[in-house]
Amino acid sequence: MSNDPKEATRRAALDYHQFPRPGKLEIRATKPLANGRDLARAYSPGVAEACLEIKADAATARDYTTRGNLVGVVTNGTAVLGLGNIGALASKPVMEGKAVLFKKFAGIDCFDIELNENDPEKLAELVCALEPTFGAINLEDIKAPDCFIVEQICTERMNIPVFHDDQHGTAIVVGAGVTNALRIAGKDFADIKVVSTGGGAAGIACLNMLLKLGVKRENVYLCDLQGLVYEGREADMTPQKADYAQGSEPRTLADVIAGADLFLGLSGPGVLTPEMVQTMADTPIIFALANPNPEIDPDAARAANPKAITATGRSDFPNQVNNVLCFPFIFRGALDAGATTINDEMKIACIEGIAAMARATTSAEAAAAYQGEQLTFGPDYLIPKPFDPRLMGVVATAVARAACETGVAQRPIADLDAYKAGLDASVFKSAFIMRPVFDAARDAARRIVFAEGEDERVLRAAQAVMEETTDVPILIGRPDVIAARCERAGLDIRPDVDFKIVNPQSDPRYRDYWGTYHDIMARRGVTPDLAKAVMRTNTTAIAAVMVQRNEADSMICGTFGQFLWHKKYIEEILGHGGLHPVAALSLMILENDSLFIADTQVHEEPTPEQIAETVVSAARHIRRFGMEPKIALCSHSQFGNLDSNSGRRMRAAMTILDAAPRDFAYEGEMHIDSALDTTLRDHIFPGSRLDGAANCLVFANADAASAVRNILKIRAGGLEVGPILMGMGNRAHIVTPSITARGLLNMSAIAGTPVSHYG
Repeated sequence: MSNDPKEATRRAALDYHQFPRPGKLEIRATKPLANGRDLARAYSPGVAEACLEIKADAATARDYTTRGNLVGVVTNGTAVLGLGNIGALASKPVMEGKAVLFKKFAGIDCFDIELNENDPEKLAELVCALEPTFGAINLEDIKAPDCFIVEQICTERMNIPVFHDDQHGTAIVVGAGVTNALRIAGKDFADIKVVSTGGGAAGIACLNMLLKLGVKRENVYLCDLQGLVYEGREADMTPQKADYAQGSEPRTLADVIAGADLFLGLSGPGVLTPEMVQTMADTPIIFALANPNPEIDPDAARAANPKAITATGRSDFPNQVNNVLCFPFIFRGALDAGATTINDEMKIACIEGIAAMARATTSAEAAAAYQGEQLTFGPDYLIPKPFDPRLMGVVATAVARAACETGVAQRPIADLDAYKAGLDASVFKSAFIMRPVFDAARDAARRIVFAEGEDERVLRAAQAVMEETTDVPILIGRPDVIAARCERAGLDIRPDVDFKIVNPQSDPRYRDYWGTYHDIMARRGVTPDLAKAVMRTNTTAIAAVMVQRNEADSMICGTFGQFLWHKKYIEEILGHGGLHPVAALSLMILENDSLFIADTQVHEEPTPEQIAETVVSAARHIRRFGMEPKIALCSHSQFGNLDSNSGRRMRAAMTILDAAPRDFAYEGEMHIDSALDTTLRDHIFPGSRLDGAANCLVFANADAASAVRNILKIRAGGLEVGPILMGMGNRAHIVTPSITARGLLNMSAIAGTPVSHYG
C-alpha cells in the first residue's frame, strides 16, 4: 500500500467505485416475479392492460409506471465539476453519484444519461425526446453558454420540470446562505453592493436569483478574467454577461471591490486578496465557492476583517454551499404536485425553507452526523447540513405549496400538513407507526421527569417534547451544566425558564425527598443517612420519588447504566398497589414491516405465569399503536415436538392463557420462522389460531429475545422504539444506553399517554 496520502485517497475512491461490484447503481424490481402468474402480469399479456389505460389517459402513467418518481440526469460532459470538458463517458461516475443522492435524500429514482452531443440545439432535441420516460429532467455539467440554450429550449417544449442544477441549485443554496448572512449583518438585499467573479452558468444564475431576492441591478458588478464586464466590451462576452454590464470603462476587481457588502466567487483560487477584503464594507459577506481551492481562504478573509462572514464549496470549512441541500427536495415537491415546470416562486420557496431550517434548532440526527461541529445559527452556521432529515419535509412541502399556489401543479395537494407528515414519516422511520401514540399524548399534558437530565440526547428530546406534544418535561441535573450544554448544542430551551429542573446538589425539596425515600425503605435496611446520600447522587431514585409523590406522572431513565440496576430502584419505590415490572417490550421498525419483541430485559428465564402475563400486557400495548395483536410464543420446541425446558414453560403459559377469554390472537409454542411464515405454519400445524404473520414474538428467555432484537437492529437496520416497561402503569420506563434523542422523544410520547390507554 502506498504511503502517499494523496495516492491512498485516490485508491480508496477508485476502490469505492469498483468493489464489490462496479458503479453505484442497480435496478431492482418492485413487484414479485416468482411464477408464471407474475410473469403474465408483468409482461405479456397482462402488461397490455396498463398500456391501454395510459393510451386512453396519459395521466395514468403515474399510476401504472415509475414515471411519476423518475428523474433523468442528463449531461454531455462538457463542464464536469472542476475537471472541465472530459466528455460524456468520463462524466458517468458523477451522474451515477447524482442519482444516488436523489435516492438517498428524497427517495427519487433516477436514470443517468450521458450523451455524445456538443451542439446545444441538437442536445436539447435529444432531451425533449425523452419526455415520455421521465417525470422531470435534471440537466447537469453542461458548459456555458450552451446550458442556457439547452434549458430554454427544453423548458419551452417539455411539459415536465426541467432544472439545470449547476445554475439553479447553486443559486438557491447561495440565496439561502446570503439571506441568513444579511440577517446576521443587519443588512437588506435592496441596499447591498454585490461584486461577483465568474460569468459561467452558476455565477449568472446566482446573480439572477439575487435580483429576484431584492438586489438592485445597478448595485451588481460582474468580473471575469478580462476584468469588469462593462458596456461595449467585446472580449469573452456572452448575452448573459452583457446583462450585467456596468459602466463603459475597463476596471479590475480591485477597482470595484471597495465598499462591497457581498463578494460572490465562482471562478478560481486566489482571486480575492486580503487587501481587497480590507476595502470592503463593514461586516463583509464573502462566498468564495471555487473548488477545490476558494477565491480566498476563509481564515485569511477573517484575518483581514474579523467581522467577515464566509462560505465556501468545501466541507472542511463552515457554511459549505452544497447543492444537495436543494435539488432532491425541489424535485420531490415538484414531482408530488405534478408540476409542469419549476418556476421562480418554487425556487424562492426552496430558499426560504432552507434558510429557515438553519435558523431553527438543529436536529439530533444532524448533530449526530456532524459530531464536534457547532450547529447553532450564526456566522459559522448559515445553512443547514445535508444530513438534517427535516429538510425533506420542510423544503419539499414549501416547493409543493408554491407549485399549487402558482397554478403549475397538475395534481394539487389538498392537505399540505398531511403531505409534510407523510414526508417526515418516510425519513423518520418511527413517525408513521408512532402517530397514534403522539395523538393520544397530545390529549393530556403529562409531567415527564428525565432522570439523566444533563445528557445532550435528553436535552434535545426535551426541546422536541415541548415542540411536538403538550407534555411538561422535568430534568434532573445541575442547572449550570444543563444551561451550558443547551447553549453548546444550539438549543433554544433554558432551565427554569422553558422546563422545570431538579438540582441534586441543592434543591429545596431535598428534605421531603429523602424523607419519602426513607419512609419507603426504612424496614429494608436504609438508614436516614443512606437515604440522604441516595437523594443526592441517585437520579433514578430521585425521579421515582417524584412520581411517587405525584410531582411527576412518569419517569424515563437508563441513558447510562445497567437496566436491572435502574429497575431495582423503580421497583422498590413504585412497586406497590399491584404495580410490578412485567416485561420489557421493544418495537422493531424494519424496512417494510414492524415487529414487537418481549421480554428483552426483565426476566432472565420467566415462569409460565410471567410469560402469560407478558403476552396479555403486550397485547394491550400493541393496540396503542393502532395494531391488532398477533402474538407468537417462541421456543426451540414447535407444537410439542421437543420436551425442552423452554417448550414446557411455553406450553404451560398457553394453558394459563387458554383458561380465560382473550380478545386477541396468540399461538405457540413455535419456531420464529413458523411465526412469521404463514405457509410454513399451515404446513406444519394446519388450523393455527393465527391469521397471517405474527407481529409480536414472546420468548422463553431474555437471551433469545435480546439476541433477536439486536440482530434486527444491527443487521436488518431495525429502529427500536423502547424498551417499554410493562406492568408499571406507565409510571416508569427504562431505556438503553444506545438510545437516540428521537428514541427518547418516542418514549416520552409513550410515557405521556394517559394510563387509561395502556392498562
